[in-house]
Amino acid sequence: MKNERLDVSRRREIKNIDITLILIPLFIISFLCLVFFIYPEQSKNVVDSIRGFIGNELGFYYMLLGISIFAITIYIAFSKYGKIKLGNVDKPQYSNFSWGLMIFTSTMAADILFYSLCEWALYAEEPHIEQLGGVQEWASTYSLFHWGPIPWGFYIVLAVAFGFMIHVRGTNKQKFSEACRPILKEKTDGIFGKIIDLVALIGLLAGTATTFSLATPLLLESLCTVFGIKGSIALTIALLIIIALVYTLTILFGMKGISKLASICSYFFFALVLYFLIGGGEFVYIIETGITSIGNLTQNFISLATNMDPLRATGDGQVGFVQNWTIFYWAYWMVWCVATPFFIGMISKGRTIKNMILGGYVAGLLGTFTSFIVFGNYGMAQQMKHGMDISGSILNGTNIPTVIISIFQTLPMPQLGLILLVITMIAFYSTTFDAITMVVSYYSYKNLKPNQEPDKKVRIFWSILFILFPIALIFSENSMHSLQSVSIIAAFPIGIVIMLIIASFFKDARAYIKQNKNKIDNGES
Repeated sequence: MKNERLDVSRRREIKNIDITLILIPLFIISFLCLVFFIYPEQSKNVVDSIRGFIGNELGFYYMLLGISIFAITIYIAFSKYGKIKLGNVDKPQYSNFSWGLMIFTSTMAADILFYSLCEWALYAEEPHIEQLGGVQEWASTYSLFHWGPIPWGFYIVLAVAFGFMIHVRGTNKQKFSEACRPILKEKTDGIFGKIIDLVALIGLLAGTATTFSLATPLLLESLCTVFGIKGSIALTIALLIIIALVYTLTILFGMKGISKLASICSYFFFALVLYFLIGGGEFVYIIETGITSIGNLTQNFISLATNMDPLRATGDGQVGFVQNWTIFYWAYWMVWCVATPFFIGMISKGRTIKNMILGGYVAGLLGTFTSFIVFGNYGMAQQMKHGMDISGSILNGTNIPTVIISIFQTLPMPQLGLILLVITMIAFYSTTFDAITMVVSYYSYKNLKPNQEPDKKVRIFWSILFILFPIALIFSENSMHSLQSVSIIAAFPIGIVIMLIIASFFKDARAYIKQNKNKIDNGES
């Protein structure tokens, strides 16, 4: 009898799985990987042409979307919508500290450490930086801008919509398409809903599959430097498998496991911050440059957010600094919007929308600004004060991980620092992919109650899939570049869906406020 009940339960579980949303994205990404591997140069040229057209000819779309969404989040926070409480509970599900840690560590992969250590140097040789006033004042400012309020706005505005959908409306379909239901209505259950969800998942898979390509070489070179061994594909695969094992084990414990790993990740991150601040001997320079960069960003925020460089005077006449960097970043953050806002919305139960927006900005910006100010400004000090030609080395073709290792060599006990870097990067990857795996596992179901977690087998399936693509792609450098371009191209339709979700939120939230005006005014809902 017991076995019969288990069999019935399993059959119900299988019937509730949305096979279409699993198999179609899997097939498409697998096909793209195969094409990129067999025809690397041809596919690279085609994809780069499309990416170039979107960035150069339609870049205004990304810029307008970015500044508009940031303005919308501020409006929502201080309007009647900000008073809405996410969930009928007395207090938030997580403390402010734990909540903030999960937002930062579970939405930022190890990319943030990679870019924090080298991004200023990537800008340093750009003519645009020289035109504005030089490396010291503008290289670090642009780093904060590209990881600042506008990209976090993409996350936060969707987190508001998803949090409202999950905790207020109590939907049992936690998908991109479901957030569009107030406008699409019954069309959500048809072809339009399927297209929205497929676009979202394909973009997410393309983005996550290539995220490892940025930081894995740095992880590998750090280990090789510490232990005096030679890098190889086998060692790279071993690294990826270790990361997969960590986040697969954590995901089996559900949200409690993610919360615990987020805390562990934060300890390693802050240890690395202190290592640079105290051990590097550049404490005053780091802090003063950071304060200057924040002030510079604040003063020039509107011009940075709206500068399109119509004559492409900041580049080669064809593609400018804005197209190469700002539009690239907005598109890349938009691809990641498929999963991370769902996670922020899920963990924000018990908070008002205003609290979630303002708290989300504080947690996100504190984390990213700390990383770029401390790690980036220390590296910049080595060039501006001590004569290391870091940016010149990168421009002349030196491997970026090699350049980053040379920065660590200026610190006391560099091998210890590199070990700490490796552990922190693995922790960041693990927390981020924990969150993504959990969200995509929810996506795999036709219906799932807000308080019900996906089956462990479904979570394991996605955790394995997320690591298989990077392993397949490390055999071809061109394929990694091309698939990253695909993820950026995928951001174009995702942007349209984002606008639809925002419009749907306003429509649904207005109706909810009319129905519950007294409760909202009294802070009960």
